[in-house]
Amino acid sequence: MAGGIRVTVWNEGEHEKLNAEIAKLYPKGLGGQIAQYLERQAGIASVHVSELSDEGQGLTDEILARTDVMTWWGHRAHGDVTDENVERVCARVRDGMGLIVLHSGHYAKVFRRLMGTSCQLKWREIGEKERLWVVDPGHPIADGLPEYFELPHVEMYGEHFAVPQPDQLVFVSWFEGGEVFRSGCCWHRERGKVFYFRPGHETLPIYHDEHVLKVIGNAVRWAAPCGVEAVTRGNVEPLEDIGPAA
Repeated sequence: MAGGIRVTVWNEGEHEKLNAEIAKLYPKGLGGQIAQYLERQAGIASVHVSELSDEGQGLTDEILARTDVMTWWGHRAHGDVTDENVERVCARVRDGMGLIVLHSGHYAKVFRRLMGTSCQLKWREIGEKERLWVVDPGHPIADGLPEYFELPHVEMYGEHFAVPQPDQLVFVSWFEGGEVFRSGCCWHRERGKVFYFRPGHETLPIYHDEHVLKVIGNAVRWAAPCGVEAVTRGNVEPLEDIGPAA
Protein backbone atom coordinates (compact mmCIF):
# COMPACT_ATOMS: atom_id res chain seq x y z
CA MET A 1 0.00 0.00 0.00
CA ALA A 2 1.14 3.54 -0.71
CA GLY A 3 3.40 4.91 2.00
CA GLY A 4 3.95 1.53 3.62
CA ILE A 5 2.10 -0.51 6.23
CA ARG A 6 1.63 0.88 9.74
CA VAL A 7 1.77 -1.97 12.25
CA THR A 8 0.79 -2.12 15.90
CA VAL A 9 2.19 -5.11 17.83
CA TRP A 10 -0.18 -5.67 20.76
CA ASN A 11 1.12 -7.84 23.59
CA GLU A 12 -0.16 -8.35 27.14
CA GLY A 13 3.32 -7.70 28.52
CA GLU A 14 2.48 -9.61 31.70
CA HIS A 15 4.59 -12.77 31.56
CA GLU A 16 7.88 -10.93 31.05
CA LYS A 17 7.27 -8.94 34.25
CA LEU A 18 6.41 -11.98 36.38
CA ASN A 19 8.89 -14.60 35.14
CA ALA A 20 12.63 -13.92 35.04
CA GLU A 21 13.28 -16.74 32.56
CA ILE A 22 10.80 -15.29 30.09
CA ALA A 23 12.33 -11.83 30.57
CA LYS A 24 15.74 -13.32 29.81
CA LEU A 25 14.39 -15.02 26.70
CA TYR A 26 12.60 -11.86 25.53
CA PRO A 27 14.42 -8.88 27.09
CA LYS A 28 12.37 -6.46 24.99
CA GLY A 29 9.18 -8.42 25.61
CA LEU A 30 7.43 -10.75 23.17
CA GLY A 31 6.04 -7.73 21.38
CA GLY A 32 9.46 -6.11 21.16
CA GLN A 33 10.94 -9.26 19.65
CA ILE A 34 8.31 -9.33 16.90
CA ALA A 35 8.54 -5.57 16.36
CA GLN A 36 12.30 -5.51 15.84
CA TYR A 37 11.90 -8.08 13.06
CA LEU A 38 9.04 -6.21 11.38
CA GLU A 39 10.93 -2.91 11.49
CA ARG A 40 13.52 -4.39 9.12
CA GLN A 41 11.02 -5.61 6.53
CA ALA A 42 10.38 -3.91 3.19
CA GLY A 43 7.03 -2.23 2.82
CA ILE A 44 6.50 -1.59 6.54
CA ALA A 45 6.44 2.13 7.33
CA SER A 46 6.17 2.02 11.13
CA VAL A 47 5.89 -0.41 14.04
CA HIS A 48 4.35 0.55 17.36
CA VAL A 49 4.35 -1.75 20.40
CA SER A 50 1.30 -1.60 22.68
CA GLU A 51 0.79 -3.40 25.99
CA LEU A 52 -2.09 -3.96 28.39
CA SER A 53 -0.54 -1.61 30.95
CA ASP A 54 -0.40 1.30 28.51
CA GLU A 55 -2.93 4.12 28.51
CA GLY A 56 -6.26 2.77 27.26
CA GLN A 57 -4.70 -0.72 27.31
CA GLY A 58 -2.70 0.32 24.24
CA LEU A 59 -5.91 0.32 22.17
CA THR A 60 -6.89 3.99 22.06
CA ASP A 61 -8.73 5.52 19.11
CA GLU A 62 -5.53 7.35 18.17
CA ILE A 63 -3.50 4.14 18.03
CA LEU A 64 -6.16 2.25 16.07
CA ALA A 65 -6.58 5.11 13.61
CA ARG A 66 -2.92 4.89 12.64
CA THR A 67 -2.84 1.07 12.46
CA ASP A 68 -3.18 -0.79 9.16
CA VAL A 69 -2.38 -4.21 10.65
CA MET A 70 -2.36 -5.32 14.29
CA THR A 71 -0.69 -8.43 15.70
CA TRP A 72 -2.21 -9.79 18.92
CA TRP A 73 -0.57 -11.98 21.58
CA GLY A 74 -2.36 -12.65 24.86
CA HIS A 75 -2.60 -15.43 27.43
CA ARG A 76 -3.08 -14.88 31.14
CA ALA A 77 -5.05 -11.61 30.95
CA HIS A 78 -7.66 -12.18 28.24
CA GLY A 79 -10.42 -11.20 30.64
CA ASP A 80 -8.74 -7.89 31.53
CA VAL A 81 -9.24 -6.42 28.06
CA THR A 82 -12.33 -4.25 28.33
CA ASP A 83 -15.41 -4.98 26.26
CA GLU A 84 -15.22 -1.41 24.97
CA ASN A 85 -11.73 -2.03 23.60
CA VAL A 86 -12.78 -5.38 22.15
CA GLU A 87 -15.57 -3.73 20.18
CA ARG A 88 -13.26 -0.90 19.12
CA VAL A 89 -10.73 -3.37 17.66
CA CYS A 90 -13.45 -5.51 16.01
CA ALA A 91 -14.98 -2.42 14.42
CA ARG A 92 -11.61 -1.45 12.95
CA VAL A 93 -11.19 -4.96 11.55
CA ARG A 94 -14.61 -4.82 9.92
CA ASP A 95 -13.60 -1.45 8.48
CA GLY A 96 -10.42 -2.87 6.92
CA MET A 97 -7.67 -3.20 9.54
CA GLY A 98 -5.82 -6.52 9.33
CA LEU A 99 -5.49 -8.68 12.46
CA ILE A 100 -2.82 -11.35 13.07
CA VAL A 101 -3.73 -13.46 16.11
CA LEU A 102 -0.86 -15.46 17.60
CA HIS A 103 -0.78 -18.67 19.65
CA SER A 104 -2.87 -18.37 22.86
CA GLY A 105 -4.56 -15.33 21.36
CA HIS A 106 -7.05 -17.93 20.07
CA TYR A 107 -8.93 -17.35 23.33
CA ALA A 108 -8.73 -13.55 23.27
CA LYS A 109 -12.10 -11.84 23.46
CA VAL A 110 -11.34 -10.01 20.22
CA PHE A 111 -10.75 -13.25 18.30
CA ARG A 112 -13.76 -15.03 19.78
CA ARG A 113 -15.96 -12.05 18.96
CA LEU A 114 -14.81 -12.05 15.33
CA MET A 115 -15.15 -15.83 15.00
CA GLY A 116 -18.48 -16.15 16.81
CA THR A 117 -17.44 -19.49 18.34
CA SER A 118 -15.72 -20.75 21.52
CA CYS A 119 -12.29 -21.14 19.79
CA GLN A 120 -11.44 -23.97 22.22
CA LEU A 121 -8.89 -26.70 21.48
CA LYS A 122 -6.75 -29.46 23.03
CA TRP A 123 -3.36 -28.55 24.53
CA ARG A 124 -0.35 -30.16 26.19
CA GLU A 125 2.86 -28.59 27.47
CA ILE A 126 5.73 -31.11 27.46
CA GLY A 127 8.08 -29.52 24.92
CA GLU A 128 7.49 -31.88 21.99
CA LYS A 129 8.38 -31.33 18.32
CA GLU A 130 6.05 -29.61 15.86
CA ARG A 131 6.24 -29.96 12.08
CA LEU A 132 4.34 -27.30 10.15
CA TRP A 133 3.35 -28.25 6.61
CA VAL A 134 2.51 -25.65 3.98
CA VAL A 135 -0.79 -26.88 2.51
CA ASP A 136 -1.37 -23.86 0.23
CA PRO A 137 2.05 -23.32 -1.41
CA GLY A 138 0.74 -20.51 -3.63
CA HIS A 139 -0.56 -18.41 -0.76
CA PRO A 140 1.32 -15.13 -0.11
CA ILE A 141 1.72 -15.97 3.59
CA ALA A 142 3.82 -18.99 2.52
CA ASP A 143 6.10 -16.91 0.29
CA GLY A 144 9.76 -17.89 0.63
CA LEU A 145 9.15 -20.83 2.98
CA PRO A 146 10.20 -24.46 2.55
CA GLU A 147 7.36 -26.97 2.14
CA TYR A 148 7.61 -27.68 5.86
CA PHE A 149 9.60 -26.48 8.85
CA GLU A 150 10.06 -27.81 12.36
CA LEU A 151 10.12 -26.36 15.86
CA PRO A 152 11.97 -28.69 18.24
CA HIS A 153 10.09 -27.84 21.46
CA VAL A 154 6.56 -26.42 21.60
CA GLU A 155 3.31 -26.42 23.49
CA MET A 156 0.95 -28.72 21.57
CA TYR A 157 -2.41 -27.53 20.27
CA GLY A 158 -4.71 -30.23 18.89
CA GLU A 159 -7.98 -30.56 17.02
CA HIS A 160 -10.80 -30.02 17.21
CA PHE A 161 -10.20 -26.27 16.95
CA ALA A 162 -13.65 -24.71 17.44
CA VAL A 163 -13.48 -21.96 14.82
CA PRO A 164 -15.50 -21.37 11.63
CA GLN A 165 -14.18 -23.15 8.56
CA PRO A 166 -11.27 -20.97 7.35
CA ASP A 167 -11.61 -19.15 4.04
CA GLN A 168 -8.05 -20.32 3.36
CA LEU A 169 -5.88 -22.84 5.21
CA VAL A 170 -2.14 -22.18 4.85
CA PHE A 171 -0.51 -24.47 7.46
CA VAL A 172 -1.30 -27.78 9.14
CA SER A 173 0.81 -28.91 12.11
CA TRP A 174 1.78 -32.41 13.21
CA PHE A 175 3.04 -32.99 16.75
CA GLU A 176 5.35 -35.63 18.13
CA GLY A 177 2.57 -36.91 20.38
CA GLY A 178 0.37 -37.67 17.36
CA GLU A 179 -2.06 -34.74 17.17
CA VAL A 180 -2.61 -32.46 14.18
CA PHE A 181 -3.85 -28.87 14.08
CA ARG A 182 -4.95 -26.23 11.56
CA SER A 183 -2.16 -23.85 12.49
CA GLY A 184 -2.44 -21.13 9.83
CA CYS A 185 -6.00 -19.99 9.06
CA CYS A 186 -7.36 -17.01 7.12
CA TRP A 187 -10.76 -15.34 7.31
CA HIS A 188 -12.39 -12.22 5.90
CA ARG A 189 -14.57 -10.15 8.19
CA GLU A 190 -16.36 -7.53 6.07
CA ARG A 191 -13.48 -5.36 4.71
CA GLY A 192 -10.83 -6.74 7.08
CA LYS A 193 -8.66 -9.87 7.02
CA VAL A 194 -7.81 -12.09 9.99
CA PHE A 195 -4.98 -14.63 10.20
CA TYR A 196 -4.46 -17.04 13.08
CA PHE A 197 -0.95 -18.51 13.50
CA ARG A 198 -0.41 -21.17 16.16
CA PRO A 199 3.29 -21.08 17.29
CA GLY A 200 4.35 -18.79 20.13
CA HIS A 201 4.45 -20.19 23.69
CA GLU A 202 6.02 -17.61 25.98
CA THR A 203 8.53 -19.90 27.76
CA LEU A 204 10.12 -21.08 24.51
CA PRO A 205 12.23 -19.19 21.90
CA ILE A 206 9.54 -19.47 19.20
CA TYR A 207 9.80 -15.81 18.16
CA HIS A 208 13.52 -16.20 17.54
CA ASP A 209 12.82 -18.74 14.77
CA GLU A 210 13.43 -17.34 11.28
CA HIS A 211 10.51 -19.21 9.70
CA VAL A 212 8.01 -18.13 12.34
CA LEU A 213 9.05 -14.50 11.95
CA LYS A 214 8.87 -14.76 8.16
CA VAL A 215 5.30 -16.05 8.41
CA ILE A 216 4.34 -13.08 10.60
CA GLY A 217 5.96 -10.64 8.17
CA ASN A 218 4.21 -12.25 5.21
CA ALA A 219 0.91 -12.22 7.10
CA VAL A 220 1.23 -8.50 7.81
CA ARG A 221 1.60 -7.80 4.10
CA TRP A 222 -1.34 -10.11 3.24
CA ALA A 223 -3.62 -8.55 5.86
CA ALA A 224 -2.90 -4.93 4.94
CA PRO A 225 -5.97 -2.97 3.76
CA CYS A 226 -6.68 -3.08 0.04
CA GLY A 227 -9.61 -2.90 -2.35
CA VAL A 228 -12.17 -0.16 -2.93
CA GLU A 229 -11.86 3.04 -0.91
CA ALA A 230 -15.37 2.93 0.56
CA VAL A 231 -18.44 0.69 0.61
CA THR A 232 -21.95 2.18 0.60
CA ARG A 233 -24.65 0.43 2.63
CA GLY A 234 -28.26 1.15 3.51
CA ASN A 235 -31.02 2.66 1.41
CA VAL A 236 -29.60 4.22 -1.78
CA GLU A 237 -30.90 6.08 -4.81
CA PRO A 238 -30.77 4.26 -8.17
CA LEU A 239 -27.80 4.99 -10.41
CA GLU A 240 -29.96 5.02 -13.53
CA ASP A 241 -33.20 6.83 -14.38
CA ILE A 242 -35.69 4.05 -13.83
CA GLY A 243 -38.76 6.05 -14.83
CA PRO A 244 -42.28 5.74 -13.50
CA ALA A 245 -43.40 2.43 -12.09
CA ALA A 246 -45.49 0.37 -14.52
